Amino acid sequence: MSEPTQRLPVIEREETDPDDRSASHAANPAGNSGKKSGRFWSARRIPAALTALVLLGALGILLYDIASVRSGRPAMQWRRSLVRELAERPLENTGVLVGAGIAAALGLWLLVLAITPGLRGVLPMRRTHPDVRAGLHRDAAAMVLRDRAMEVSGVQSVRVRVKRSKADVRAVSHFRELDDVRADLDSALGDGIRGLGLSRDPKLAVRVARPGRKG
Repeated sequence: MSEPTQRLPVIEREETDPDDRSASHAANPAGNSGKKSGRFWSARRIPAALTALVLLGALGILLYDIASVRSGRPAMQWRRSLVRELAERPLENTGVLVGAGIAAALGLWLLVLAITPGLRGVLPMRRTHPDVRAGLHRDAAAMVLRDRAMEVSGVQSVRVRVKRSKADVRAVSHFRELDDVRADLDSALGDGIRGLGLSRDPKLAVRVARPGRKG
C-alpha cells in the first residue's frame, strides 16, 4: 500500500510594488547599492605562530628550571648568569640599551600588527547583503581596467596600478590627439571603476604620452 502524498511547504515570494522598484533603480542605476565595507583583517599566522613558539619555548624552559630549583637542584647556568649580569651591569651599559631597544622594537612591531588590518592587496567591495563580504585583488582590478583602456582607439599600450585610494594609469598613444585619447580614457576607466563595485572608488589619474623613438 503506497503512503499518502504529503504537500511540501511552499515559500511564497513577496510581491514588490513596481513604483518602489522603479524608484530604487532610479536612485541607483548602476546597481552599486549597499553598505560600505572596511578592509579585510589579516590572520597573520606566521607572526602569531613564531611569537607563540618563542614564548612557549622560553616559558617552558623557565618553568622547568623553577620546578628543578624547588626540588632541590641548582638553577641552570643561563639563569644564574642572567641574574648576575642584570645585577652587575648598569642601566646605561651599551648591551643593556641595545637589548632594551630590540625588545621595544619587537613589541612595537607586534602592536602594529595587532591594531592594523593588513591585507592591503584586497580591496573591499560594497556589501549588498549583511551576511556576505567580498573583496577584489588589486591585480584583478588593474587587469579589468587595463582591458577597458586597450579598447580605447589610439591606445598602443597601457600600464595600470591600482592602490587603495588611487588608480594610476600610464598609456601610450601612437595616433589621435593626446587630449582626445585622455578624455576617452577618463570616460571608459571611470565607468570601469564604478563597475568594479568597490566600497571606496579609487581616484583616477591618467597620463598619456607618445611612444619613444627607437634607436
